[in-house]
Amino acid sequence: MLIHHEITALQRLNIQQLRARYAEVYGEGTSASNRTWLVKRIAWRLQALAEGDLTERARRRAAELANDADLRSSPPKDKQAAVATTDCTKTAVLPFKADDRLPPAGTILTREYKGAVVQVQVLQQGFEYAGQVYKSLSAVAKAVTGSHCNGYLFLKMGQPGEQA
Repeated sequence: MLIHHEITALQRLNIQQLRARYAEVYGEGTSASNRTWLVKRIAWRLQALAEGDLTERARRRAAELANDADLRSSPPKDKQAAVATTDCTKTAVLPFKADDRLPPAGTILTREYKGAVVQVQVLQQGFEYAGQVYKSLSAVAKAVTGSHCNGYLFLKMGQPGEQA
């Protein structure tokens, strides 16, 4: 059977069959259940067995690249190096533009939800609902409903096409 046909046939196999085929071509089993990964690995192995693996020269070059001393997998443990990097960091305060849909601080937003009245007070920095302060209206809506939803839409504010 041609390699092309074998690789095409992999697409029709289920996960269990792919694991069995993996064990055939690699000589060891796998617990992987990612279909795409299994197909790619098996296809690569089939191709390598049929047409030959990497040349010795390619293997040596890959080993050289892997042993490159400049590569770092974790940050330096030297505390002076860490301090030096923080010394040259500049912080800038970006101007915060409040959302046009929001009323001024102190306003109480009211909405009926499942028979209960929800009241949210707009603060200078955040929103207060049931004695808790939240960063966003979406966080308030999540606290009320139990699932994520747009806070502006939940409180029926600034809907598309609506003039404030």
